[in-house]
Amino acid sequence: MIVPVEKEVRIALARFAQARIEYDVCPTGRTSRALEDAKYTLCVMTGVRTAEQALIAADTLLQQYSSRRRGSDRPDWRDR
Repeated sequence: MIVPVEKEVRIALARFAQARIEYDVCPTGRTSRALEDAKYTLCVMTGVRTAEQALIAADTLLQQYSSRRRGSDRPDWRDR
């Protein structure tokens, strides 16, 4: 699986959140399609089948990105 960059994961999560809010406030055909599109994007991006799984996978990816920035996942060249 191709791992998305952090910025794209954050954008997809923000779009999902916005679509979810808009749908909850005013459930119309347009807001329903926007929510389905956002769910689909997250699922494709994370390689899972449901929105719930996609949210968990996206959170996991963000945690990994954060850990790498702190240097905890950076391999040491001496370990080779």
